[in-house]
Amino acid sequence: MKKYKYVAFALTGLLQFSSCAQQEKDTFTTQKDSTMTQKVIKTDQEWQKELTPNQYYVLRQKGTERPGTGEYNMHFEKGVYHCAGCQTPLFASDSKFNAHCGWPSFDAAMSDSTILEIEDRTHGMVRTEIVCAKCGGHLGHVFNDGPTDTGLRYCVNSASLGFEEKD
Repeated sequence: MKKYKYVAFALTGLLQFSSCAQQEKDTFTTQKDSTMTQKVIKTDQEWQKELTPNQYYVLRQKGTERPGTGEYNMHFEKGVYHCAGCQTPLFASDSKFNAHCGWPSFDAAMSDSTILEIEDRTHGMVRTEIVCAKCGGHLGHVFNDGPTDTGLRYCVNSASLGFEEKD
C-alpha cells in the first residue's frame, strides 16, 4: 500500500512538471525511505533527440517489443542493466534468468527505490507495470510467477535497458 501512495505522489509531480512547456532540462528531488532520488524531467522533444525511435516508443509511449527480438533477451554476460533513458542501475546480471517468455527476465531489482510499480488495467488485463523511478520510463511488467525465492519475474523490454559489463 505504501508503494501505491508513493506512485500516486510521483505521478502527480510528473504531471505537474510535464504539463508545462519546458525547453530546459528540469530536475526535482523527492525522498523515499531516507534515500534521495533525483528525478529527470524532459520534454518529448528532448527524449526524441536522445533516444532511438524504438527506445522512445517503449520508454515514453509504453510500447512493447515483439517477443524474442530484444537485444538482451538471451544475453547472460556479467554486469549491470541500467535504464536506457537515464542510466539508473536497475538489475544485476545475477538476477537474470531465462523465463522462455521472449523478454529479459529478472527475479529482483537492484534496489526497491529504483523501480516503481503501477497498476495497469490496459488491454483487458490487470497487471503491474514497472517504471524507472528516476525518469518514469516504461520498463515492462512484474509478475508473481518467478521460479526463484523471490517469486517475482520482472519482464523487461530490451529497448528500455542498457548494459555495462563487470567482472
